[in-house]
Amino acid sequence: MELVVDANILFSALIKNSLTAELLFEPTLKLYAPEFLIEEFMKYEELILKKMNKPREKYIEILHCLKEIINFIPEEEFSEFLDEAQILSPDIKDATYIALALKLKCAMWSNDKKLKEQYEIKIYSTDDLLGIL
Repeated sequence: MELVVDANILFSALIKNSLTAELLFEPTLKLYAPEFLIEEFMKYEELILKKMNKPREKYIEILHCLKEIINFIPEEEFSEFLDEAQILSPDIKDATYIALALKLKCAMWSNDKKLKEQYEIKIYSTDDLLGIL
C-alpha cells in the first residue's frame, strides 16, 4: 500500500516506541513525504530530543532509518497540485501532503481527523492501518 505520511506520524514515531513506529517498518507499506519534512526535523531537533529522552546519536540514527524507508519528494515534483490541494484541505498546513497524494494518486496516513472532511484523498489513521494489516 502506498501512503503519504504526515509529520505528526513521524514525530510520534520518533518520540515514543509505539505501534506507529513499528508500522513505519511494515514491508507492505511504501511511504512518501514532502522533502521539507527533513527541514522540520532539523528545526525541531531540540524539542524532539527532549521528548525522546535519548541521546542525539540515537536521534540521528533514527533519522537515517527514516530516510531509508520513506521516499522524500521535492515540492517541485508535485507543485502543480498545490492549488487544488489548498482548496481541498481543511487546514492549509496540510495542503502539501494532499498535493503529494494527488500527484501520486495514493492515500495518506494521518491521525488528523479534520483531513477526513475532504473526500478526494483517502485518509488512514494509525488505528485504520492496524485494522487492515
